Amino acid sequence: MTTPLKFNSEGLIPAIVQDAETNEVLMMAYMNQQSYDLTLQSGYTHFWSRSRQALWKKGETSGHVQKVVSVQLDCDADTLLVRVKQEGVACHLDRASCFDEVMYGDLDATMSIIPELRRVIEDRKLHPKEGSYTNKLLSDEDKRLKKVVEEAGEVILAAKGHDQKALAWEVADLIYHLMVVLEATDMPMEDVYRKLSERRK
Repeated sequence: MTTPLKFNSEGLIPAIVQDAETNEVLMMAYMNQQSYDLTLQSGYTHFWSRSRQALWKKGETSGHVQKVVSVQLDCDADTLLVRVKQEGVACHLDRASCFDEVMYGDLDATMSIIPELRRVIEDRKLHPKEGSYTNKLLSDEDKRLKKVVEEAGEVILAAKGHDQKALAWEVADLIYHLMVVLEATDMPMEDVYRKLSERRK
């Protein structure tokens, strides 16, 4: 038996939307019972606009729809977490996420670089730039595969030498080159995540 949702006095519940692949928070909007039911029935996010007092489907006009992967309820039953596969961008300002402005601190040492880097690699594939190292790798299978072997070897040497600074550098290089290989082969990251989840059994 599922826990009943706790809607507020306006009959709404906040829904935090998160990229299912990268865990990046994309946006926050409100759902009423109708939009919640429609989201589950259709498999695509629907919300309730407080300003227009109307039901709306995310991406209905822009094409930037959100295919629902899962819906989770918080411990107080008054907030939803909706994990999605995002088509295009989530923000109406043409940004990947509505949470784009950093008000305090920085994101340099966080996982946020992974989805950002992936978007850059994907963009290079779709819109090649002259002189781009990423494009050189994407266009040359032998070169990119040799770089993975080379960087893996560098990781081993740095780890063996207990050189933390060098290890961080080489691991970053290896991750980048692996991401290029995945993009070049059209390998969905969700397939990798699924295999990783099997490792914890």
